[in-house]
Amino acid sequence: MVEEPVGGGIGNDRCAILRSPHLCPMHETRPSHTAEMVAMRRAAHQVFDGEPKVINDPLAVRIIGTEAEARMRAMRQQSAFAKVGRAFMVARLRFAEDALTRAVEQGVTQYVILGAGLDTFAYRNPFHQLQVFEVDHPATQAWKRERLAAAGIAIPENVTHVPVDFEREAIAHTLSEAGLDEHRPVFFAWLGVTMYLTDEAIATTLGYIGSRPSGSMLVLDYSLPSESLSWMERFFRGIMARRVKRAGEPFINFFSPERMQSTLEAAGLHRVEDLGVDELNARYFKGRTDGLDIKGRSLHVASARV
Repeated sequence: MVEEPVGGGIGNDRCAILRSPHLCPMHETRPSHTAEMVAMRRAAHQVFDGEPKVINDPLAVRIIGTEAEARMRAMRQQSAFAKVGRAFMVARLRFAEDALTRAVEQGVTQYVILGAGLDTFAYRNPFHQLQVFEVDHPATQAWKRERLAAAGIAIPENVTHVPVDFEREAIAHTLSEAGLDEHRPVFFAWLGVTMYLTDEAIATTLGYIGSRPSGSMLVLDYSLPSESLSWMERFFRGIMARRVKRAGEPFINFFSPERMQSTLEAAGLHRVEDLGVDELNARYFKGRTDGLDIKGRSLHVASARV
């Protein structure tokens, strides 16, 4: 059994850099519902799962607010289905932050989170030299700033919020205006997105990332085609597909590892690492006694370098 990701851990931007209303169903003034749901799952990991945490996030519960925390605690978070729902999200976040740490050690000083949602890395960032650019829809970003203020979480000086209306603006221009140094390498996180976008949207985003200076890196995730799955995995994907379609955000794209590699290479990116569920479980969940791990085989997370 596997639950498909709904929104991103680092990143829940459905629209990428396209300006397409049918890919951007979010209301002009309403924040992303999926951003809150993803954040609640990260918070649930801190509250309900055992040690060691896959990702230690002391701000996860604070940033969702008291009402969302109450809903989270009222849910059946210890059920097998709930654990499956958050296991991949915390694993992909850990994968991204591990890769970011290695990039910083190699001299990268710029980090772009595409579709930041309620991600908290920028507010627990251990790297004083790392400039963080949080890119998101203006409504979601305004809501996040309200949540930060209500939680008493200060915005560090090395954090830049980049509000982007993806129906009207190109991310390359807005990032440059926000202060991104076009001549220095950048680390990008783009999670919980590719399954919602067309090939054209994905190629456009990857093309921009692939045109960054040598040493730039990307972490993204993707879902395998249905023909690669067992009948039970296809059954549960069907349930999730109907749910997200009703929310106006249907699954439209899937990748085999081979197609993802060729897509990255066409954009000037070279795959560094690609982990399926078995590899993620071995790396992040081995030896746990709380039953937390990823079920099924439909999800992958990958890193690539310019």
